[in-house]
Amino acid sequence: MLVLITYDVSTLTSEGRRRLRKVSKTCQNYGQRVQNSVFECIVDSTQYTSLKLELSEIIDENKDSLRFYQLGNNYKHRVEHLGIKESLDLEGPIIF
Repeated sequence: MLVLITYDVSTLTSEGRRRLRKVSKTCQNYGQRVQNSVFECIVDSTQYTSLKLELSEIIDENKDSLRFYQLGNNYKHRVEHLGIKESLDLEGPIIF
């Protein structure tokens, strides 16, 4: 399933900046950054549960926020893109 993850981490302190880096790195382990604080992740239910648990252990719930949007398996007809960055085929081959 495709999950869209957005986050807002308070970076007023060095601790906040550290949390921001950890949230970003964790999301990169599961998916592709599509905007500064937005990731698209194709995961199964077990991976989704692990991802949510990892992120919940990083953030400070009194200062930060996470949002998870489950777009399901039929996501290709639910995502539209306009603008400069091309949409990526997250399930396609990786070519360097």
